[in-house]
Amino acid sequence: MQPEYWKQATRELSERDPVLAGIIARYDGEMLKSEGNAFRTLTQAIVGQQISVKAADSIWNRLEAGLGKVTPQTMHSHPDDAMRAYGLSRQKVLYLKDIAHHFLEGMDPDHWHSLSDDEVVKALIHIKGIGRWTAEMFLIFYLLRPNVFPVADLGLMNAISRHYGKGRAPSKTALAKLSKRWQPWRTVATWYLWRSLDPVPVEY
Repeated sequence: MQPEYWKQATRELSERDPVLAGIIARYDGEMLKSEGNAFRTLTQAIVGQQISVKAADSIWNRLEAGLGKVTPQTMHSHPDDAMRAYGLSRQKVLYLKDIAHHFLEGMDPDHWHSLSDDEVVKALIHIKGIGRWTAEMFLIFYLLRPNVFPVADLGLMNAISRHYGKGRAPSKTALAKLSKRWQPWRTVATWYLWRSLDPVPVEY
């Protein structure tokens, strides 16, 4: 799935922000995509917590190969020691198993399409291992919400520092100005800033 709003968003962001305009032009034709798999998005985001995109991809690929197919059933039944051997911490193994348990017990994220961003975040953070950042990745990569701004994301802050701060960390004032400039397409701005740092698009 691809966001219907992408062309409009890139046009408006390019008109407002010359820095983003250059990045968008560089990656013309690329965009955010969703596999439409809520369980995969959540578990892949858990794997990616607090590590680099490259490291997360490596661990995820080993996990996926070990499971054969990423489903709540295969995740829940897979041996903990094997999951640790793929590079997961003991804590992340527990988190992944808990999410699998929630899905096996009948958790259905489809109704979240009708909820606001804040309501989705509140629903998700009650699950062990899911904080605001992981919930925001779900909003972006599964629900394809257009206006998510994950300020706790290290990659996003690094990109803003590089492109807008001459290598310095952005101040709260600078972030507020950028956030206002990019409304209501902050997800799109975030995706292109991630893209400017990584050799392949970020996906969850």
